[in-house]
Amino acid sequence: MGIGDGIGALFKGPSEFDLTSGGIGKPLFFLSMPIVVTNLFQTAYNLADTFWLGQYSTDALAAISFAFPIVFLLISLGMGISVAGSVLVAQHTGAGDEDRAEYAASQTVTFAVIASVLLGVVGYRFVGDFLGLLGASADVLPLASSYMEVVSLGLVAMFGFAVFVALMRGYGDTITPMLVMFGSVVLNIVLDPFVIFGWGPFPALGIEGAAIATVFSRALALVVGLAVMFRGERGVQINLRDMVPDFTYLRRLVRIGLPASVEGTGRAVSMNLLLFIVALFPDPVVAAYGIGTRVFSVIFLPAIAVARGVETMTGQNIGSEKPDRAERAAALAAKTLFAVLTLAGVVVFLVPEQIVSVFVGADQADAARVTAVGAQFLRIVALTFGFIGIMRAYTGSFRGAGKTLTAAAISVLMLGIVRFPIAWVAAGAIGETGIWLSFAVSNVVGAVVAYAWYRRGTWRDGDLTAQRVDVDDSVAVGESADD
Repeated sequence: MGIGDGIGALFKGPSEFDLTSGGIGKPLFFLSMPIVVTNLFQTAYNLADTFWLGQYSTDALAAISFAFPIVFLLISLGMGISVAGSVLVAQHTGAGDEDRAEYAASQTVTFAVIASVLLGVVGYRFVGDFLGLLGASADVLPLASSYMEVVSLGLVAMFGFAVFVALMRGYGDTITPMLVMFGSVVLNIVLDPFVIFGWGPFPALGIEGAAIATVFSRALALVVGLAVMFRGERGVQINLRDMVPDFTYLRRLVRIGLPASVEGTGRAVSMNLLLFIVALFPDPVVAAYGIGTRVFSVIFLPAIAVARGVETMTGQNIGSEKPDRAERAAALAAKTLFAVLTLAGVVVFLVPEQIVSVFVGADQADAARVTAVGAQFLRIVALTFGFIGIMRAYTGSFRGAGKTLTAAAISVLMLGIVRFPIAWVAAGAIGETGIWLSFAVSNVVGAVVAYAWYRRGTWRDGDLTAQRVDVDDSVAVGESADD
């Protein structure tokens, strides 16, 4: 078997498996594996920035620690649109209604562009004030503001590509976004040192250069993604005639997507509130927090990917009226993720210093302090990684069933009612260690609540009827648009 055959064996397109019949494990694996790789590439954006800025200065590393949660907040405010589009595309595809899937995708792209432009303008105008409110130091504030101003101006590109990934995933094609992301990440990683340090003909732009490289690379990825969807030869197709804003359809997107935006925004607000607490400590602690959260973003890639796979499988099986199959997929995903992430947690627990040191410049005065604090952060949280997998699997199934409000409630409970209060109280009592403990406790609580809620079976109640109504309503919307 050659290299090409080996790659083909790992990644199969939607035409090679059926999400609504046959076994559960194989289609879930082939759906999720490209998402793992895609998310790994996406995380590489942040890791590349963290690595190169860590070599640049501790202040730049602390600045990116402030900037990343705000980027997440801006994207989260609009992410409900992409989640709603993905769910509707999945349900229509599962029901065999390709025309309605295309209409849902086209309207999602339109309103995603509008939302990202508005959010970008707001972000550019108020990001400096927000960073100051979070407690960024005088040395860090201008650096973080410069990074965020560039990202805000390029938010259409960053959010637009996320929508492309979501819509293709709803159809069942997770390979095409993976390939597009690969090219974009390679470009970003190559550009980073040139524009940060001023290699060759490029000026030395520092942290602003890192933002420019990220936005430029993501913009090219969005152009390719739009070309793929307009051609319609891979995954779901979009059409210009269906992209005229339909505010009747917007209500459907909001009904499904608003709780998802609340969930994502809740996560982002939690990150920023925690950053407010972290900012009370010296910059090395802030830098260690930034490194730790980046490491988590890599470790949790399988959980995020499989949850997205479960979301698509649930959506398509709800569309084909097979809820038992959706439930089996969620249970399998939860067990698998718990085992995989627990194993990863054991590895991180054993070698945290080595992991943190990768992101810290050895010649920096604060390198030893950043490494020690970051290692403590990883060691305290590592053994609870498996519980994140359980929570992600079940909330993914809630979203695919259209129960986005339930998924949002679990997230708000975990982050706003458990993690933040513990961090606030414990940080005052035992220092930064209290913040790290809040992560561990909330991971366990989130898993227990998600499992118990799912076992009640309330995600089934009325869902099939509700989703059939959505499909029927979409027929009228789509036909009127075509007329």
